[in-house]
Amino acid sequence: MTENLMSLTDRAADRVRHLIATSDKPVKGLRIGVTTTGCSGLSYTMDFAEDIGPDDKVVVDKDITLVIDPAALQYVAGSEMDWVEERLASRFTFENPNEKGKCGCGTSFHV
Repeated sequence: MTENLMSLTDRAADRVRHLIATSDKPVKGLRIGVTTTGCSGLSYTMDFAEDIGPDDKVVVDKDITLVIDPAALQYVAGSEMDWVEERLASRFTFENPNEKGKCGCGTSFHV
């Protein structure tokens, strides 16, 4: 287990708990990764973690298991995930100390 690699706000933890509880599959946690996309180069990915691989990094915060793709470690280390609800949109956001910039719409970032 890796401490302080990534954390969740209380709102994000509550939302992840809800999503896991309503999943129709057995879920061991939330898988976090990054993909090359968007105007700034990288975008966060999230999916249910149905299994945990030997190279995955596991973080437990607020009783939520985060399974971090090893290829994403350099990009997400030290990040905090939040759940934001606005008038017309709800989404997970990341406060990432590694980011050097984001695209205008906020869907991608670069380091």
